[in-house]
Amino acid sequence: MTASARLDRSSVLKAYARWAPVYDVTFGLIAAFGRRAAVNAINARKGALLEVGVGTGITLPTYGPQLRITGIDLSPEMLQKAKDKVRKQRLSNVDGIYEMDASQMEFDAGKFDTVVAMYVMTVVPDPEKVMRELERVCAPGGEVIVVNHFAQDHGFRGTIERWMSPFARLLGWHPDFKIETITGITNLELIEARSMHPMGLFTMLRFQKPDA
Repeated sequence: MTASARLDRSSVLKAYARWAPVYDVTFGLIAAFGRRAAVNAINARKGALLEVGVGTGITLPTYGPQLRITGIDLSPEMLQKAKDKVRKQRLSNVDGIYEMDASQMEFDAGKFDTVVAMYVMTVVPDPEKVMRELERVCAPGGEVIVVNHFAQDHGFRGTIERWMSPFARLLGWHPDFKIETITGITNLELIEARSMHPMGLFTMLRFQKPDA
């Protein structure tokens, strides 16, 4: 990732504020395949769940009742919509929704049995630091699930992604994001990598944290 394309906190917050009013009916629809796959994997589990980048709370009503859910996000506009969903739909298994930086989370190590970050890594200023935080707050034997777009080096899609890279600040994401950015810096074991529709644009990665 080039320095010119690197996002900063201000760019991310501005992008979130722009997208908050229309997220569910725009990108929310495009991302539905990957989101559904992640939720299906999570609903086969139990215990405490942390959703990093909970956004407007679009996934909250789809989680199983056996899960105790905590959500965090950086955007006040997104979080307000998430809190409205929790209240209106009476989601009693949501323990809390917090404004928090994913690169410096205010949770104890090993607090959550499952940690999920959907469409987050390309919109944070420091994805490596976020990945280390996901690993830290995951309990031994737990899972970290990441759904994200990862850049393709070849073909038409690769050409478009390279062309879009200088516009990362305006887009609010890194179109040139490499999978090795996160897989290469974690001690978690990669147990599944699954390509998602549309057109393989997104990938779900499932990691397991070794038992203590």
